[in-house]
Amino acid sequence: MRRAHQRKSTLPKSPKKTVGSRTAKENLSCPIVGIGGSAGGFEAAMELLQNLPPRTGMAFVIVQHLDPHHASRLANLLGKVTAMPVSEVTGTTTPKPNTVYVQPPNKCVIAKDSTLTLVRREERLNVAIDHFFESLAEECGSRAIGIVLSGTGSDGTAGLRAIKAAGGLTFAQNQQSAKFDAMPRSAIRAGFVDLVLTPREIAREIERIADHPYIRRPLSDPEEIEKAAYRQADDLGRIFLSLKKQMGVDFSAYKESTLIRRIQRRMALHRIEKISQYARFLRDNKKEIEALFDDLLINVTRFFRDEALFRALKKRFLPALLKNKSKDRQPELRAWVPGCATGEEVYSLAICILETLGSSLSKMRIQIFGTDLSESVIEHARLGIYSSAIEKDVSSARLKRFFVKRDGSYQIHRNVRDICTFARQNICVDPPFSRLDLISCRNVLIYLSPELHKRCIPQFHYALNSGGYL
Repeated sequence: MRRAHQRKSTLPKSPKKTVGSRTAKENLSCPIVGIGGSAGGFEAAMELLQNLPPRTGMAFVIVQHLDPHHASRLANLLGKVTAMPVSEVTGTTTPKPNTVYVQPPNKCVIAKDSTLTLVRREERLNVAIDHFFESLAEECGSRAIGIVLSGTGSDGTAGLRAIKAAGGLTFAQNQQSAKFDAMPRSAIRAGFVDLVLTPREIAREIERIADHPYIRRPLSDPEEIEKAAYRQADDLGRIFLSLKKQMGVDFSAYKESTLIRRIQRRMALHRIEKISQYARFLRDNKKEIEALFDDLLINVTRFFRDEALFRALKKRFLPALLKNKSKDRQPELRAWVPGCATGEEVYSLAICILETLGSSLSKMRIQIFGTDLSESVIEHARLGIYSSAIEKDVSSARLKRFFVKRDGSYQIHRNVRDICTFARQNICVDPPFSRLDLISCRNVLIYLSPELHKRCIPQFHYALNSGGYL
């Protein structure tokens, strides 16, 4: 949307929706448990399978960082500790319940079109676990479960985020039982892990969760969700009241489909099957109110998500904006990303602007605002520290120019952070920024009701300069 005296839509729309922007497809016939590990992960996987009952109704997919010689023997070795059939994924495999599947050497497995499919492994990156978990989130939604076991590096962290945002459940091996704790520690520190346990304890939780209605009979049909919301209106009202009292945010006008599924996810983790019981549990549990609040706000984000959009920004829209600004006496470019989460989109926009400006940077003042309801994600965004999983989304040249590598992680360079300001904000209540040239709102409106859309869109209109883009 561009503002002249009227505004018109000009930015390209994303060609596909992410798991965070819709009710996930849940195409696969049974829940899928993804198990990822690296050094020390094989022993942990054996312990986990050894303690799983043979008939959970779930399929299990093991993705390990192993050299080809050891990987080729993985299925045979795992078959000795479980009564479930164990086999390598071959070509396109339709997963069956109560079966274990193993990723073969030098390949990556993804969930796609109701199958497990093999794809070529990228030589530069070792993020096979992230690839599988992210595809699993897209394919299975709330019926995806991700487990990160012992290993080095940070593979699995981004994947667990995707699973959690899609409504799935996430586990990590505790650091005391892991031979190498870097992988589970990375996911735990990032805040994307629901339960931190030993492999034996994870097996027990999987057995219990397999029988929970959230996994066994998930609500996916919009009409079914609407009926559930109507039946449970009083209990939902009590939950919203608890959230409003403690967190200061009224979720009653948010989309019911998203809210109900996220509430049910929390219920599954706490072994609660009735929403009335959860409403009572929430009333006396401040930590759970905070956890539910964070769950309701989580979304999938990454650097340069939807490459076509950022290419269009650099090729068409930023040059046009900057050309107009160069005529000003004191040129200034102001942008706003509402619902910025942990900051990846804000920094992606900043990098594009800096690349477009080139040597003209000193002549232009840049201000980019990132806002979100969650104070915890705002703190993360301010620090600008991300796991090595971003290597798959950020080119080597950009990593070298705009990031500093520290202890296996990447931190946004100071000169990029200096032009980005992060703050907590509720766009439904708080006043917007003003004199803006660009607003990138891709993570918020999908969660809001039509009533809130009518309230927010005019505010964006007011905030934009003449000639600005939404």
